Amino acid sequence: MVMQGSGGEWMFDQSQLRKGTLEGCILKIISREATYGYAIATTLRESGFTDLTEGTLYPLLLRLDRKGLIQAEYRAGHGGPSRKYYTLTDDGRQYLAEFMAAWRETSASIDAILQD
Repeated sequence: MVMQGSGGEWMFDQSQLRKGTLEGCILKIISREATYGYAIATTLRESGFTDLTEGTLYPLLLRLDRKGLIQAEYRAGHGGPSRKYYTLTDDGRQYLAEFMAAWRETSASIDAILQD
């Protein structure tokens, strides 16, 4: 999470911190409505995950599907090719609820420590 810059200074690398929360964020996006990969990527990037690549997102979606947390189905596109839409399963909703509770607890603990 810490890396040395070209000038020898130390910089904080957010990528590992964000990777730990990416699954929960993806599940939350999917919980709002059935959606497809490009829309998920756009929402994540607009929310600050600017370094997200398809090489990260699509394997993660496949893993969530294999875990039974989401399910995928192809739907006809509007004037274009069909798209793979993702929805949450019951297990996915339960996992998301547990993730959100854990995030709130962890976030509160970190905030308490970081307050001046």
